[in-house]
Amino acid sequence: MEDVSAPTGREPALAAAARADGSPPRALVLGATGYIGGRLVPRLLAAGYDVRVLVRDPVRAAAFPWGDRVEVVRGDATDEASVADAVRDVDVLYYLVHSMSGGKDFRDADRRAAETVARAAAKAHVGRIVYLGGLHPEGVPLSPHLRSRVEVGRMFLDSGVPTLVLQAGVVIGSGSASFEMVRHLTEVLPYMPAPKWVRNRIQPIAVRDVLHYLLGAARVPADVNRAVDIGGPDVLRYGQMMNGYAVEAGLRQRPIAALPVLTPRLASHWVNLVTPIPRSIARPLVESLQNECIMKDHDVDALIPPPADGLMPYRTAVRLALRRVEADAIETSWQDSEVMGAPSDPLPNDPDWAGRVVFTDVRSTHTSASPDALWRVIVGIGGENGWYSSPVLWAIRGWMDRLVGGIGLARGRRSRDRLAVGDALDFWRVEALEPGRMLRLRAEMKVPGLAWLELRASADEGGSRYDQRAVFFPRGLAGRLYWLAVLPFHGFIFAGMARRITATAESLPSA
Repeated sequence: MEDVSAPTGREPALAAAARADGSPPRALVLGATGYIGGRLVPRLLAAGYDVRVLVRDPVRAAAFPWGDRVEVVRGDATDEASVADAVRDVDVLYYLVHSMSGGKDFRDADRRAAETVARAAAKAHVGRIVYLGGLHPEGVPLSPHLRSRVEVGRMFLDSGVPTLVLQAGVVIGSGSASFEMVRHLTEVLPYMPAPKWVRNRIQPIAVRDVLHYLLGAARVPADVNRAVDIGGPDVLRYGQMMNGYAVEAGLRQRPIAALPVLTPRLASHWVNLVTPIPRSIARPLVESLQNECIMKDHDVDALIPPPADGLMPYRTAVRLALRRVEADAIETSWQDSEVMGAPSDPLPNDPDWAGRVVFTDVRSTHTSASPDALWRVIVGIGGENGWYSSPVLWAIRGWMDRLVGGIGLARGRRSRDRLAVGDALDFWRVEALEPGRMLRLRAEMKVPGLAWLELRASADEGGSRYDQRAVFFPRGLAGRLYWLAVLPFHGFIFAGMARRITATAESLPSA
């Protein structure tokens, strides 16, 4: 069984209640490869549920430690056929899907997905829907993203399927977007010019307490159909959250100045520039802080009692998150979420290129390093280790991407030592991984076309062989001009990569 922190799912109050015939109940998780879903699934398994997941890419689900212990249905929440297949014989459906970075049409996408799932769940007589929504005040204008989440919750409540909407605010845990935003703003800036909402009160909640409520939601009485607020024990201003982080991280507290001229749009650009959080995710996070978001009541306590040792204070949650970061033991990360608008189709097989314009840069070299040493360098690429060539040019490319709303290089990687299919790697995504042999990355930076980078290690006489291939499918004239513009730099970047990767492998001690 995978080792997970509390709640583990094995707590008596959270364990699955068997069906009338004694068989285990079935839980369906939508959003299983995301930040919350990736943590919920192993705990549902530990609690005794049969777990089914609906995912776009089964290979990505299989890369999780729990991937071989769940039933996988391929599809997404807007596909009626795959949703109908997924909801069969389901006792509790967890809906953890929302278009945080879904572009201009995110609201329509949220609505279509929720309608499809609600309709299928009612038809299949699903026992319960659990939706993780957003904590929000009543009677005031809400941000577009928060308003969309409220609307989705109402759709489920009106679906005819008993629904529990858990409305959470800022989630604090290793790898959460909210934690990373607080962390990097505090660490990077000795002085923080901030929007006036820095004085608003908010009620953060530790990710482990969110998981406690999600697990407990499956066991609430069948007649419960309502929304409830969830939050931690602390009500803080955002500035207090930043300085609370500073104390736990051993930093001096930061002076913060509230500036009325920083609109959500400008603030999201600012966050985009000084943190790894891209503008597409920073903006909804910033907009959600425009209003004071604190619990209106504690009705949730009557449905799901708090954890036996109480809800986790904010600074304790920060302390535990920092320990996870330092130990390179981040369970899931905001990075796991797919970048909306980024290409998702895999690299076509070479014969499929016939009749298409394609540009490639191919490098091969022999090295005296063993295949194992070479592979260790390949699989450790990106993040803190960099890209083994022209760091200035890579940095410039990353900043160019951030300036046009892309994710840039600051996203890094979730683990310093481990890599799996679906992992984010700076402005790439791991598309294919054959341990010891091949790593293929799909570009998620903003380019006029589709791009891949493939690195291979193989045994060769007296050492090993390193093969490197960059592939670019241009989109129209802009794509062709882009390739011609960067072509002069390829001699520095790609040739340098091949030289430095093999040289680094040769310098490694024998395993």
